[in-house]
Amino acid sequence: MKGTSKAQPVAELPFTGKVALVTGAASGLGRATALAFGRAGACVVVADTAIDGGHATAAMIVESGGKALFVRSDIARSGDVAALIEKTINYYGRLDFAVNNAGVDEEAAPLADGEEEQYDRIMGANVKGVWLCMKLQLRQMLKQGGGAIVNVSSVSGLVGAPNRAIYAASKHAVVGLTRSAAAEYAREGIRINALCPGAVKTPHMARAAEEGQLEAPAPMGRFAEAAEVANAALWLCSEQASYVNGHELVVDGGFTAV
Repeated sequence: MKGTSKAQPVAELPFTGKVALVTGAASGLGRATALAFGRAGACVVVADTAIDGGHATAAMIVESGGKALFVRSDIARSGDVAALIEKTINYYGRLDFAVNNAGVDEEAAPLADGEEEQYDRIMGANVKGVWLCMKLQLRQMLKQGGGAIVNVSSVSGLVGAPNRAIYAASKHAVVGLTRSAAAEYAREGIRINALCPGAVKTPHMARAAEEGQLEAPAPMGRFAEAAEVANAALWLCSEQASYVNGHELVVDGGFTAV
């Protein structure tokens, strides 16, 4: 009949029916990644030690029409990580994607002035934490027959970082864990990649730049938006990256090219 039209089917979001876990998701890059998964249709588990920020991230996802669960978790503690994975499976029934983003930074200082407590804190969060998360995420993905893991390293995991040697060492270790695990589990249908961001815009970084303490990195002359890096994490988890494994994806505006 004239004047009538068939309703167009609604396109399914790319991660509909999938479950994504993002650590360190109470703010910054972790929050941007969790929100991006939510917009793409995934059920999102938001993990962080910051309770207020974690609940806020989950609420943002729900308010946008998505599904989210916040779990307080210190990824440097094996008991916390075990509880995080258990709660994920009990709540959503599976785990398809994991972005291991949680970590800590350090104040710039010469290596000779470093403290043992500082070393233990950085390595505990940035290396042990990623190892603990991967270990239990892999066990669940093996049961399911597949999955994708993205470990957030840094450009400091690829090049030297004067006055930030401990941090750089921890991020190099994340790349080593990623490459090794990717080779181990490739035939099990599990892809594991590293994401290596450059300078990402945060409130702290923006203030430092405004006060003249920090210059935007060359050659693009600006900091990355958190969403730009989050988009790369989602791509690594997607079917568009189905043959990408054991790779360090650099998102730095060309910083390491010069």
